[in-house]
Amino acid sequence: MEPLLRFSHAIDVMNEKIGRLCDWLVLWACVVSAANAMIRYAYDISSNSWLELQWYMFAVIVMLGASYTLKKNEHVRVDICYMLMSPRQQLWVDVLGIIFFMLPACIVVGWLSWPFFIQSVEIFEHSSNAGGLIRWPIKFVLPLGFFLLTLQGLSELIKRVASLNGHSIPDLEAHYERPVQ
Repeated sequence: MEPLLRFSHAIDVMNEKIGRLCDWLVLWACVVSAANAMIRYAYDISSNSWLELQWYMFAVIVMLGASYTLKKNEHVRVDICYMLMSPRQQLWVDVLGIIFFMLPACIVVGWLSWPFFIQSVEIFEHSSNAGGLIRWPIKFVLPLGFFLLTLQGLSELIKRVASLNGHSIPDLEAHYERPVQ
C-alpha cells in the first residue's frame, strides 16, 4: 500500500500546485476583465483578443481547478443520504462513486475530447473574430483537465481504500460539510 500512497501523494502535490496557479489565474482574469472594460468605456477601444484571453483563463480555471477542488473535497454534492451516514459509510460511497461513476466518465470524456484537440492543431484553428486568438491551446485544456481529474480520482480512491483498511492518511480530505440551508 505504501507505493500507492506515495503515488497518491505525488498526484496531490501536483494538483495542489496547479490549484495555486488557478488561484492566481482568477486574479489575472479579473485584472484583464477590469482593464478591458475600462479601456473600452474610457477610450472606446475594444480588443477581441483580450476578451478571448479572459475566456481562456476562465476555461483553464474551471478545467484545471476541478482536480484541485476534488482533492480538497469541495466539489458539489447532490445527496440527501450522504450527510446522514457514518464516516466509514461515506468512504464506501466515495469509493463506489469513484469506481463506477467518476473514473469512467472522466476517461470517456477525456478520450473523446482528444480528437477535438488534434483536429484543431491540424488545421491550426483560429478564432473567427477579428484579432482573435488561436484555438488549439485552449482545446488542449479539455483533455488535460479530465486527465488531471482522473489522476486525482485515483488518488482519492487510493486514500479512501487505505483509510478503510486502517491506515492513517494525513492527506485525506474526507470531512463532509453539510450545506447551509
